[in-house]
Amino acid sequence: MEWSEELSGGLLRAAPDAIVVMDEGRIVLVNDRAEEIFGWPRAELVGRHARVLLTDAARESFPEALKRSGKGLGPGPVGMVSLRVRRRDGSEFPAEASLAVVEVPEGEMTVAVVRDVSERHQLQAEAHSHRSQRLEALGQLAGGIAHDFNNLLGVIVNYANFVIEEAESPTPDVATIAADARQVVKAGERGTALTHQLLKFARREVVRPQVLDLNEAVADVEGLLRRSIGEHITLITRPAASLPPVTCDPGQIEQLLVTLGVNARDAMPSGGSLVIDTAVSHIAPGEHAELAAGEYVRLRVCDSGRGMAPDVVERAFEPFFTTKPNHQATGLGLATVYGIVTQAGGSVSLASEPGVGTTVTVLLPSSEGVEPEPEPAAGPVATGGHGETLLVVEDEAALRDVAGRILSGAGYHVLTADGGPNALRLAELHEGAIDLLVSDVVMPGMLGKELAERLTGVRPATRVLYMSGYAQPVLASQGTLDPGVALLEKPFTAEDLLAAVRKRLDG
Repeated sequence: MEWSEELSGGLLRAAPDAIVVMDEGRIVLVNDRAEEIFGWPRAELVGRHARVLLTDAARESFPEALKRSGKGLGPGPVGMVSLRVRRRDGSEFPAEASLAVVEVPEGEMTVAVVRDVSERHQLQAEAHSHRSQRLEALGQLAGGIAHDFNNLLGVIVNYANFVIEEAESPTPDVATIAADARQVVKAGERGTALTHQLLKFARREVVRPQVLDLNEAVADVEGLLRRSIGEHITLITRPAASLPPVTCDPGQIEQLLVTLGVNARDAMPSGGSLVIDTAVSHIAPGEHAELAAGEYVRLRVCDSGRGMAPDVVERAFEPFFTTKPNHQATGLGLATVYGIVTQAGGSVSLASEPGVGTTVTVLLPSSEGVEPEPEPAAGPVATGGHGETLLVVEDEAALRDVAGRILSGAGYHVLTADGGPNALRLAELHEGAIDLLVSDVVMPGMLGKELAERLTGVRPATRVLYMSGYAQPVLASQGTLDPGVALLEKPFTAEDLLAAVRKRLDG
């Protein structure tokens, strides 16, 4: 049967999907795309029955698929079906076929427009795999948090009960009470450190970046590193002759170096060498997937330890993943390093091979041309109050009572509220000045930031001090504090609270 040049020419060649025209199941016309995806030359395909393009399963389900389309015979669209089709070499791929019956002078023909959806299926499979990996990582994170905090809570609850039992005994031993209370404080401090590690990993930690010289930062922490890794490991530093400055939190850089040093020490139980070097690295456009083109400062930490297997390297930055036995580590070390570096706008990578050692490479963006802020003059920290009125807003009743007790005892007049709405009502009824609002950041009903804006809108002389363990609502995009924002991080001691309040009042 002959077909017009117009029908079999440019229009069919330009079609992005395969087009197969059938007469009672026999193929009478195909386009170039059909030849391409099925692997059949046009001359060999024309005249064959269309079942040659279907898998065995598709042949059985194809008639049912047509019935489910709800269309009868006669010209018009039949519907779309999903099925697996077969190439000439026997390989299979998923496809979608849009079917229609058309009437031509030669009679009624069935036209199938077939689209290869392999790539879509692959993307869906990858997305499902990524979701599964994320859920697994979240489960591992939740399990690790629960394990570590349950241990800490067990210590706190039991030692607190020891304190109560001893205090209520006929002849309480003050020394025993003090020793047990110190164990409670020690466990609380460990919980604080773990919380900060989690926030660093999640890039929710408050950072106070400074323009600094990375060579100087390495030199400042070198003594601490030598004490941390032990005399059986040789520490070698190779600073670049000249480095552009970077903008980082000095405390976080110290934590990063100590974490990598301790990891290296654990990988070299019989001794070895740890080399820390710095250099300038220029990233060209498109060279690094995670970084924009420009000048970077490279920090590299290399050890001669036992190294890691490829499957361990792949999971090294996962939170709570550790190869150390008997819970000797939380598995947050490298996850914390990752959080610190990415929050600073850089990238971190790890290369390792069993028996050879491990190299961690950090790239931090250059801050060339940025002037460092002058450091505040050192001096004694005032903590006492002079009768100033403070409005303390905290939804956690016990913590609200603690803060009120500390501040009242220091000479402040304290008003307390359990949330933003009650705080605004209390402020409206209060006739005198409110010198300082001390507010939690995350509270039900109204965030601390909204409370501060509304209160200072009617009392512009009132200063604000936020207190929070999760300060994201008052942080800028890089985890830094917005200009003019003062924050006291939880958990805090009485000294921390009194110093922060006095500084804010006097500032």
